[in-house]
Amino acid sequence: MEAMVKITAQEVNKLRQATGAGMMDCKKALVEAEGDFDKAIDVLRKKGQKVAEKRADRESSEGAAIAKINDDNTVGVAIVLGCETDFVGKNENFVALANELAEKAINFNSKEDFLASDFGGMTVADKLVEQTGVIGEKLDITAFEKLEAPYVGQYVHINKIAALVGLSKEVENAETLVKDVAMQVASMGATTLSYKDFDPEFIAAETEARIAVIEKDNIELGRLGKTLKNVPQYISMAQLTPEVLAQAEEAAKAELKAEGKPEQIWDRILPGKMERFISDNTTLDQEKCLLDQNFIKDEKMSVAKYVASYGDVSITGFKRVSVGE
Repeated sequence: MEAMVKITAQEVNKLRQATGAGMMDCKKALVEAEGDFDKAIDVLRKKGQKVAEKRADRESSEGAAIAKINDDNTVGVAIVLGCETDFVGKNENFVALANELAEKAINFNSKEDFLASDFGGMTVADKLVEQTGVIGEKLDITAFEKLEAPYVGQYVHINKIAALVGLSKEVENAETLVKDVAMQVASMGATTLSYKDFDPEFIAAETEARIAVIEKDNIELGRLGKTLKNVPQYISMAQLTPEVLAQAEEAAKAELKAEGKPEQIWDRILPGKMERFISDNTTLDQEKCLLDQNFIKDEKMSVAKYVASYGDVSITGFKRVSVGE
């Protein structure tokens, strides 16, 4: 067949540019398709289907995380194009494909609609199958998140984590604000805006579980003669009612009195003790709540205080995707 069909270098390059396949694969596909470009693409797609079927049970635990924002900064999308190995995930062509897919994904509200959309005469899902044959690894969109707000920004960490943040309005230096907060989201992995969003039953269950872990650890620490961990009564600001805080302040005063500290200096010492009490008893908030976390660029302030420094603006929402999660 190859002797009967003349395949030019230009034809091979055209197919390579359209599919990303290697030179030999493109030449073989064109020969099999007797020089017909569309049929050659179908040949490569069928090859991809066979490879995809063989690798269906593989994990797409590596890849590239990409975020894109539309021209007027009102819509953002973050996706992960998954593959099997870190080697492929860092490949220039693979990352380029991930960026191209993310640019297209911004027009869709769900992963399902995106996968079913057109990509150069085939669906995005079919394109992933085709590229599975080209690359030789299972490819998949393993994460898809979209965010809309009056102003949206993003941050991507070495194509491994991508975060989106929305503001209630555009303010001066909004780009810096959203990038800093998106960096916080990427680094600290918050799952909700504030402790005020927590369900009471969730907090109760988390408190019980965390205390149980600490008490178990303390048994082993005690056996080894080591310092025991502090067992907090609470884990969220949601539990620190005015009554609880008042009791904590009275306990702090009693401690100062027992230490023989003059009462006239208590007002200078009490704020620090109360800050430590709140810090020790809001571990859940520090892990899960974006606005209540210490700001990574200045741990002396919360994210909420950092946002407030930009004036009358608030965080409306955030999204985060990560390779391997």
